Amino acid sequence: MTFSIAARCRDSGMVGVALASSSICVASRCANVRARIGAVLSQNVTNPMLGQHALDLMAMGLDSEQIAQRLGVFDPHMAWRQVVLVPFRGTPLVFTGDKALGVYGSATGQHCAAAGNLLNTPDLPQAMVDAFERSRGTLPDRLLAALQAAVDMGGEAGPIHASGIKVADMTGWPVVDLRVDWSDGQPVAELAGLWQRYQPQMQAYITRAVSPEAAPSYGVPGNL
Repeated sequence: MTFSIAARCRDSGMVGVALASSSICVASRCANVRARIGAVLSQNVTNPMLGQHALDLMAMGLDSEQIAQRLGVFDPHMAWRQVVLVPFRGTPLVFTGDKALGVYGSATGQHCAAAGNLLNTPDLPQAMVDAFERSRGTLPDRLLAALQAAVDMGGEAGPIHASGIKVADMTGWPVVDLRVDWSDGQPVAELAGLWQRYQPQMQAYITRAVSPEAAPSYGVPGNL
C-alpha cells in the first residue's frame, strides 16, 4: 500500500524520507528521521514503533544488518513488515518480510534506499533510486523527484491518496515535515506544492527557534 524512499545528503548533512500510499495519513505512521542519526521507514502492515526503535539502535552505533536482526526480536510479527534503513553513516538496507502484500520490491543506492508493496511493478523502487541519484538540489527536492518518478512509473496497483516528506538537519526536530493526509487528486504533486510554499520560509522558522532575537518579522497583523 506504500512506496517510499529514505536518503542522506553528504553535502548538507540532512537525512530524510518521502512516501506515498493509498492509506490515509501514511506519514504519521511510517516516516522517521533523526538529525545526524538516520532515516527509517516502517511500512506494509505497519508497526509505528519500529521506526523510532530503529533510530535508537542507530544512535547506539549498530549497523543496518544488526538493526534488522534486533527488530526481529523487538517485533515478533516482522514477516508482515517492510523496513527501510538509511543511517547517517553506514550501508542502507531494506528488510521485507515474506508476508508482504501484493507485488513488492526494494532497491538500494550509495546514499538511499527505496521500497514498496502492492506496486504496479516490482521495478518501481529501482526507478526511485535512479531518480534520486541523478537529481540535483536540496535533499527535499531530490526526495520529491524520486517520489514523482514512482508516480510516473505507475505507483501502486490502485490509486494513491496520501503522501509525506520529513527531513532532519542540525536541530532536534524535523526542519521539513509536510503531509497530504488525504486527497482524491494528486497527493504527490500537492506535496511538492507544499514544499515550494514552505521552502522560502524554512530558515526563518529555524531562526525563530535557535536565535529569536535575529528572527525576521512575522508579517502578521499587530506585528510592528
